[in-house]
Amino acid sequence: MPGTAPWWRSAVIYQVYIRSFADGNGDGIGDIAGIRSRLPYLKSLGVDALWINPWYKSPMADHGYDVADYRAIDPLFGTVAEAEQLIEEAHGHGIRIIPDMVPNHTSDRHAWFQAALAAGPGSPERERYVFRPGRGPDGALPPNDWVSSFGGPAWTRLPDGEWYLHLFAPQQPDLNWQHPEVRAEFESVLRFWFARGVDGFRIDVAHGLIKHPELPDLPPRPAGVGRRRQHLDHPHWDRDEVHEIYRAWRKVADEFPGDRCFVAEAWADTPERLAAYVRADGLHTAFNFDFLMSRWDPKDLRAVIDDSLAMLGAVGAPATWVLSNHDVMRHVSRYGRSAARRWVANERYEPEGPLDLELGTRRARAAALLMLALPGGAYVYQGEELGLPEVEDLPDSVLQDPVWERSGHTDRGRDGCRVPIPWSGRTAPYGFSPEDASAAPWLPQPADWAARTVEAQSGDPTSMLELYRTALRRRREHPALGDGTLTWLDAPAGVLAFRRDPGFVCVVNLSAEPYPLPAHTEILLSGEPVEDGLLGPDQAVWLAV
Repeated sequence: MPGTAPWWRSAVIYQVYIRSFADGNGDGIGDIAGIRSRLPYLKSLGVDALWINPWYKSPMADHGYDVADYRAIDPLFGTVAEAEQLIEEAHGHGIRIIPDMVPNHTSDRHAWFQAALAAGPGSPERERYVFRPGRGPDGALPPNDWVSSFGGPAWTRLPDGEWYLHLFAPQQPDLNWQHPEVRAEFESVLRFWFARGVDGFRIDVAHGLIKHPELPDLPPRPAGVGRRRQHLDHPHWDRDEVHEIYRAWRKVADEFPGDRCFVAEAWADTPERLAAYVRADGLHTAFNFDFLMSRWDPKDLRAVIDDSLAMLGAVGAPATWVLSNHDVMRHVSRYGRSAARRWVANERYEPEGPLDLELGTRRARAAALLMLALPGGAYVYQGEELGLPEVEDLPDSVLQDPVWERSGHTDRGRDGCRVPIPWSGRTAPYGFSPEDASAAPWLPQPADWAARTVEAQSGDPTSMLELYRTALRRRREHPALGDGTLTWLDAPAGVLAFRRDPGFVCVVNLSAEPYPLPAHTEILLSGEPVEDGLLGPDQAVWLAV
């Protein structure tokens, strides 16, 4: 229909962490067959698209974010033919498919890096990556002081004396995005998958591709505390030249019919810097990490919402709201305690104090209604709709995140939010794997998850799953929700209340006192039962007005 807004401006996109979603062949690891078997569930949940974490051929040093072949599916997960079947079947359910793209680095087993190792210093093959001589009299010191996001130095020395850059694990060498062959190769990879029907891509480390040509040492950290609002001129994060790459990618997407879209994983110091990724000739959307990192605090949340809508609106882009993903502690567990300090981009979240799971769950229910009522799109991380908490007591012996080893066993990494999700039954693997599975799930599931399965929650009107199902259905049906604008309503300091036209109001009570609901004709949905017209602490409600 002419004039209809593109789907991605309002979409609710479900993140499938493929290893942990559903295991179709019984080897303990999720796969494409598992996703295909659960498409009816995803349709009943009411999501518009799936973002699938990397499924490409990989040695799995970082669970698929070390790609050896961007045009092949890893045998752990299936085949290209199975991926094509998944795309076709998902489209039949009205669900779009958005794979992950990992352009900052390849695997050290990628044919290009293997050729670079074999060719030696000064060769054309090494120009596709970032190789440099070391510092010091014997070149024995790294070229600069950059550090890996996984801990330790960002440089590894080869036997021939040269060093190569890896902002993540040593098995993930950074590409040189100033090289025309690198740019041409990734445009070709995008076309390969667009031709197979994918609807877009999530771009990993979208802010990291361009490095300062002189590779200077890191600048000193800015003084002061609190949410950083000033931009730091950084030698390898969020450099202005990165946008030239995405203007070229946008042209590739526009070659194909339908509304193909990109979403950037771009960590930026300010909303203005984030908005630069989603200008009209660039990427379509970007994750709103400021929202994810906000404390359960009305001032923080309102400031983030206002800043995001203003800056993204100025460039004509929709906001995309997100509460959790595969890299951060699940929000039930974040909201169920006080944070040790404010959380800023590119830092690990540090929880403080014991977990109050009941409090975290109540706040998570309210947060879901807040997120799904805001203008724009939203992302749901698998298991979020089941109210899963972080698994914080995984034995050291089962931890697999490279962060655990690279940090010298001081940072337990991200495995706690990646535990395979529970589908049915009273005991592990809770329907994650077939009954005759040959292997246990790749990470152990808690013994007390029986009440959190899809089976246990389905049909229970008080469950988190039914709250999400109802919220997504109402969101799809109500003309006020999705893309658009909001108007704040007068409310006490601890309460967020806004109107969306026509005829919709969302109220979130973040205070310690009950709040009398404003005039309304109907309660459309509430996180908890509303008694005597009072919205309790840490509760949210959708109203018809």
